[in-house]
Amino acid sequence: MNVLLLCRLLGLVAILIGGSMAFSLPWAAWGDWHRERSGFWGLVGAMAVCFAVGAVLRRIGRRARGRLFLKEAMAVVGLSWVLATVLGALPFIFSGPHRTPQARMSPIDAMFEAQSGFSTTGATVLTDVEDPRLVPRSILFWRSSTHFLGGLGIIVLFVAILGQGSAGKALMRAEMPGPSKASQQARTQHTAWVLFLVYAGLNGLLTVILVLEGLSLFDALCHAFGTMATGGFSTYNASVGHFATQPRYNGPLVEMTIALFMFLAGTNFTLLYALAVFQPRRLAHDVEWKTYVAILAGVTAAVVGFGLYHGDFAQNGMAQPTSEEASSIDDAQAGGQSVGGAVRYGLFQVVSIMTTTGFCTDDFDRWNSFGRGVLLVLMFVGGCAGSTGGGLKVIRHILFVKILGLEIEQTFHPSVVRPLRLGGQPVVDQELRRNVLVYFGLIGAIFVAAWLFTVTVEPDATWTDFGHGREHKLVDAAGCVAATLNNIGPGYGVVGPTKNYTNFSAPAKILFTWLMMVGRLEIFAVVVLFVPGFWRR
Repeated sequence: MNVLLLCRLLGLVAILIGGSMAFSLPWAAWGDWHRERSGFWGLVGAMAVCFAVGAVLRRIGRRARGRLFLKEAMAVVGLSWVLATVLGALPFIFSGPHRTPQARMSPIDAMFEAQSGFSTTGATVLTDVEDPRLVPRSILFWRSSTHFLGGLGIIVLFVAILGQGSAGKALMRAEMPGPSKASQQARTQHTAWVLFLVYAGLNGLLTVILVLEGLSLFDALCHAFGTMATGGFSTYNASVGHFATQPRYNGPLVEMTIALFMFLAGTNFTLLYALAVFQPRRLAHDVEWKTYVAILAGVTAAVVGFGLYHGDFAQNGMAQPTSEEASSIDDAQAGGQSVGGAVRYGLFQVVSIMTTTGFCTDDFDRWNSFGRGVLLVLMFVGGCAGSTGGGLKVIRHILFVKILGLEIEQTFHPSVVRPLRLGGQPVVDQELRRNVLVYFGLIGAIFVAAWLFTVTVEPDATWTDFGHGREHKLVDAAGCVAATLNNIGPGYGVVGPTKNYTNFSAPAKILFTWLMMVGRLEIFAVVVLFVPGFWRR
């Protein structure tokens, strides 16, 4: 392992993270200084530490020689995310926001929040993000900025800005999610810039649209970051559902705008680039994208149908309006048990969960068993390869079903050899076949192990002391693990759409932080860090 080269590259990552904190400082200067000064100086102190760490690492690696091979690239990617978790937590630690009115954030809480942002999970330990006395606006903006940095990938931004030549190819290959043809090709700085411009352009476009729809620039930027990164951090306790309770907003319009861009964020960005350069046929002929659309449409129809039958949408919304606000909101905007309201809430929630964004407009924890169950399944599906969405990715499910079919046929036709086909073309890459099966196996093993750890270590008081029955512990723990491993955010019960992770014990929060990183980097770049042979020369 070329340790000096690792130090040099990690130093650049630390400097990049520190520099990105500067964009949060103006929100402290423009706000109430009495409430914002802790956030301002917390950010300044965090920036100083980032630059100091970067300078030390660069100093250590100044005499680095040799090329960056795949092993070093995986180490840089894995360690970069560990470094980002620690450095990204510093603004929370130094400014001292309150996770509850009675308790400040601990270092473990801060690292949980930072990793949740960078990994675009959207899980939070903050119980009230609307009170600037508890959480300064500048810190809230930094929290959403971690979505922007982590959505496309810290390393992709690093390669786009700094290049790093042939090393950049290895770095991007190690970080780009999902088994797709694009992710197997050598990545260059030009490719990184294309992806970054598509990503940044969609962020900018959504921000402009949300401002035109009545949101403040602060809210528009934060929700755009959360949408295009499929993250889910909101500036309101009721998430996107907040806009339906305020008469000055057109709630359905805001929701459908965000739903459309969540759908785009779950699409392979190389296909979006092809669409931008007037090559729509690539989108129409892509098997993964067509399957992605079909799943969203089919599941939405099923959720809406079962929801109407069971009356799930009779009382909609994350936050109930006051009597004065309710009188000023017309029936169409309030939703209600109507087909239009059911489609509005069902569609938004299905898109949000499948793309692993985690925004909420309705408390889906109150839905019928089918609706809740199908959302749990969608957590393991995710978006397309090459998107900002988490989960296993649609392409892996397509390949897994095809591989399973071939293996079943092989049991009763052992002499028949059929090629694995994708989009009518044979897939001859045997390594890809093996990786898909190994990935499904690892996800299953990690899920079961983490679930057992949670139900064993977490005390029953986490449920019983906050109005939940002990009998829900097994299901809620499974939802917690699924929501963090697949970068969703909200789960069920104690971490449902109207709840958060603040009451969990420190060991559980450390586990969830690790699961979020594992899910974002798709296991291998994190797991190899714990293999002794990986570090040997």
